[in-house]
Amino acid sequence: MMSVPDAFKAVMAAVKDTGTTTVLLEAAAGRILREQVVADRPFPPYDRVTMDGIAIAYESYARGQRVFGLEDVQAAGMPRMQLANLADCMEVMTGAILPELTDTVIPYEHLQQTEHEGFKRFTIEKEVQAGQNIHAEGSDVPAGKVLLSPGIRIGAAEAGVLASVGKAEVKVSKLPRVYLVATGDELVEIRSAPERHQVRMSNVYSIAAALHALGIPADIIHLRDEPHSMEQQLRPLLTKSDVLVCTGAVSAGKFDHLPQVLERCGMQRVFHKVEQRPGKPFLFGTVPNGPVVFALPGNPVSVQLCYYRYIQPWLLACLHHAPEEQLFAALETDVKFDKPLTYFLPVQLQYAPGARITARPVTYGGSGDMAALLHANAFMELPPEPEMFPEGSVFPVWKFR
Repeated sequence: MMSVPDAFKAVMAAVKDTGTTTVLLEAAAGRILREQVVADRPFPPYDRVTMDGIAIAYESYARGQRVFGLEDVQAAGMPRMQLANLADCMEVMTGAILPELTDTVIPYEHLQQTEHEGFKRFTIEKEVQAGQNIHAEGSDVPAGKVLLSPGIRIGAAEAGVLASVGKAEVKVSKLPRVYLVATGDELVEIRSAPERHQVRMSNVYSIAAALHALGIPADIIHLRDEPHSMEQQLRPLLTKSDVLVCTGAVSAGKFDHLPQVLERCGMQRVFHKVEQRPGKPFLFGTVPNGPVVFALPGNPVSVQLCYYRYIQPWLLACLHHAPEEQLFAALETDVKFDKPLTYFLPVQLQYAPGARITARPVTYGGSGDMAALLHANAFMELPPEPEMFPEGSVFPVWKFR
């Protein structure tokens, strides 16, 4: 039986690159970037007007001029115009390029407009600062600067930057082929009406939802508790998958055939059983020239814990996702756990005064109590010793919501 740190180390030692692919920008959300992206031109690419109003040459204002005649209008999207007379002004709209020979923008609310025989004049009524209300060319980012590095997950901000530099197609990590395998004669499809002795499949749908958050699709298979049938259905999966995640049939019961069946199919066992609660019977193995295999105990809290503590970090590493800092929180109450195991306690993370993150333990009825997870958003990892963990003590947490 392995300790949690050793089990995690063994899992991460099996990380393998999923490869790369190119997708349209419209399909890139949530994917892991695998190329460096640089600014193809300055940000902003021109001196950009930030307020609707007029553009003037500040030197005229500095000489005492307060009334400016209107020459023309510079709208957003129009080619750059030029002021013909420094004693005049040009109306400008937000987002427009600043007209040549102007260097200062006064908003309409600081102006009084008059008109005589079709000729408009603007009188400045408030103090003006040189260069005001202009977003200078290149003031955000110069041309050629690195904007995005490989390993980031593409979200709304990243998609906007990619569009701005003309990246209609983006190089990203290729997604692994994942099969989720539910085992057990007691399981029925979710659309079925279960008998009293049956339950609907839920674990695989829970994992599928977690994978979906990473943009990873998955196929779902149900295996009966019969070794020959198990083997017949598993063998083809080992040739067409990158990752196999099984739930149930890995403990020490009479019908827990999965470990033996997987080994007959070619899986090499790395470990079976981890010094943790929940999720002690966790099995991990690899298939030469085939998938890695995560076989989790069937209780739903165990499944959630093992996915977020082991499987998701492994997947993110395979996708070349940039490592994230470990999150820590302080216990809100005393906790006692007197077993020599790492204890993963369901908690509700909250922000306390002083920007501290606190963890409020969630009462639950053991690893089969899936409803309790609705009131939690993380697991707090408590070490095998000591038996008492006082209020205020700080430990790592693994968020799942």
